[in-house]
Amino acid sequence: MDPVVVGRPSHENAARHLLCLNGSVTQLPFVTVAMPCLDEERYIEACLRSVLAQDYPADRLEILVADGRSTDGTRAVVERVAASDPRVALVDNPGRVQAAGMNEVIRRARGDVVVRMDVHCEYAPDYVRKCVEVLERTGADNVGGSQRARAETPFQRAVCAALASPLGVGGASYRTAGKEGFVDTVFLGAFRRRVFEGAGLYDPAAVTNEDAELNQRIHEAGGRVYLSPEIVVFYAPRDTPSKLVKQYYRYGRGRARTLLKHRKLMSIRPYVPFLMTMSGAVLAVASLFHPFAALPFAAYAALAGVEAVRVGRGLGLAGIATAWAIFPLLHVSHGIGVAAGFAHYLRKPDWQEPARIPARAAVPPLERSVG
Repeated sequence: MDPVVVGRPSHENAARHLLCLNGSVTQLPFVTVAMPCLDEERYIEACLRSVLAQDYPADRLEILVADGRSTDGTRAVVERVAASDPRVALVDNPGRVQAAGMNEVIRRARGDVVVRMDVHCEYAPDYVRKCVEVLERTGADNVGGSQRARAETPFQRAVCAALASPLGVGGASYRTAGKEGFVDTVFLGAFRRRVFEGAGLYDPAAVTNEDAELNQRIHEAGGRVYLSPEIVVFYAPRDTPSKLVKQYYRYGRGRARTLLKHRKLMSIRPYVPFLMTMSGAVLAVASLFHPFAALPFAAYAALAGVEAVRVGRGLGLAGIATAWAIFPLLHVSHGIGVAAGFAHYLRKPDWQEPARIPARAAVPPLERSVG
């Protein structure tokens, strides 16, 4: 980090560069915002403007947009914004997928902290600052907030209701806004640079589940991941049933790939829909011969109905019915995705030893006691 002088009389600007935690003052780290994107002409400028408006000191921040060779006007928009603000730069991502784009940014990043941001999310004005504060306060290697959903359409509101239920998300901590503590994974993430020196970069072949896979390697390397309600970000859920099914099918494939790659479960939770779907397929066949085999389906439908009523209050009858239907959409599409992932990646594994970035020379932080 660059040196800083503490305690000069004219300290208004210098004070903005200092962080006071646990009775000590330390300089704010330089932060790289990493933003992978592909064909985001409609949304990229608004997202960049919101990031540029973050309350983190402007001269301690850079924003690197990794474009996966968009065929619309995304690159032109980024270049125009970069021409007006030197903190923004365009990075080419020949690998196209988000994980590969993150790696392109990380290799070029000047920051001691790398904050991942996605184009379709809305960030609190203090998002970057809170990420840094939580990193320093907890000593974690990666921190993040909950995956808060923000709906605009009736279907999205029903999706939000279903995802607010343990039946919908299986008790995932990062899906619950009030949860705090050390967890297995978080939404997006803000990483110390040393993570990519030790645990390695993102898996560039991972189309989905790349965040959870990296967090698993962080844990295996002895690191820690922290979830904080102070870090606030919203995302828009899929707005049609077909998009939701495709999303959770892809999530399932990614989960299967991660399990086969590591041969180790961080949690059984993500694979419960797979077990339910496979059991359901067996019971569906058995019910042709034994009517009582259909009883678990009735029990599941009843449970989903009760949960839809509980979480769908205020949505009306149509909203409750939609939420009721969303539960099996989530579970079955994810379960089939896991099965398809196992079938594919058992035959064609595509992972390699993770690449790492070279260690940067350590510079002791400037600290002094206060009070």
